[in-house]
Amino acid sequence: MLNRMKSINPLFLAVVALPTLLASIYFGLLAEDVYVSESRFLVRSPSKPDVSPLGAILSSGSLAGATEENNAVREFLGSRAALAEVDRQGLVRNAYSSPAIFFIDRFGGLNGSSFEQLYDYYSDKVSVEEGDSVPVLRLRVEAFDAKDAQQINEKLLQASEKLVNDLSRRAQSDAVRFSENEVSEAREKARSASLALARFRDQQGIIDPELQAKVGLQTISQLQEQLIATRTQLLQMRTYTPQASQIPFLRTQVAELEREIARQTKQIAGGARSLSSSAARFQELTLASKFAEQQLAIALASQQDAQADARRKRAYVERISNPSLPDYAIFPRRIRNIFATFVFGLLAWGVLSMLIVGIREHRD
Repeated sequence: MLNRMKSINPLFLAVVALPTLLASIYFGLLAEDVYVSESRFLVRSPSKPDVSPLGAILSSGSLAGATEENNAVREFLGSRAALAEVDRQGLVRNAYSSPAIFFIDRFGGLNGSSFEQLYDYYSDKVSVEEGDSVPVLRLRVEAFDAKDAQQINEKLLQASEKLVNDLSRRAQSDAVRFSENEVSEAREKARSASLALARFRDQQGIIDPELQAKVGLQTISQLQEQLIATRTQLLQMRTYTPQASQIPFLRTQVAELEREIARQTKQIAGGARSLSSSAARFQELTLASKFAEQQLAIALASQQDAQADARRKRAYVERISNPSLPDYAIFPRRIRNIFATFVFGLLAWGVLSMLIVGIREHRD
């Protein structure tokens, strides 16, 4: 028996037999059972209705997967913030550092016990993958006890729900606050434009240059008709009754009418304070006031939309399947790991044997 053992290649013992024996002892006797709790969920939010009639028919009021929130939740579950949230009462640390766990497998057995080291350990035990449907996320938690795996999974889902709610509230409050600021600015601009128009009217003593110009033109037209009639009457008297006592009166009336027409014409056009010179500035102020009022109306409508969006159902985590309570341990796959160790050992032994033979032949 001793001679037979001596005849065995020492390299085979070191590369194949010994690792296989150690793997058999570890995976067969020492390695802890690992339970996997799985849950599936997605983040949903009210979809915004399409402005087109066809889009309104196809998607009005529907709920759509919130891709941004999905990505945020996925990143959160693998972050230190998620670990800190779940481990507030020591759930994660206690689940993985129990003295009953084999020291190679448990947290703190071969490494330290700091938070960063716990995070590295946690990252190997928690994974988030996409399900068969892209918006669906699958959360898998490994632990050495089935209830611990389920509890950690549940706590992570609750932390995800809290994150999505916080993100939704923050986005809604930001939208409402932004719309309120827009309304305040638009209201101030409308007030300033209205005051500027009022000051212009007070300074110029004009309500509406265009309307007053129309009235002035009508007055000039009437005065011109009177002037024509008076001149005609004066001409007739000069021709047929040159000694008539009404001729001086008619001359005076013609002069008065001419002066009044000139005065009215000067008010409409021809002076620095005329209606024509004020009309351009008046139109500018009027357009600015109307534009400010339109901007205020748009801002008020946007504020109503933002408030309506805030009152609607916000984004939320919808669970497709709750965290499972595993019935049996999935890991470690003992027989497969032992067999894999044996196969890799054989491969390594074969490669090393060929190298050794090659080196010996080269020396010879």
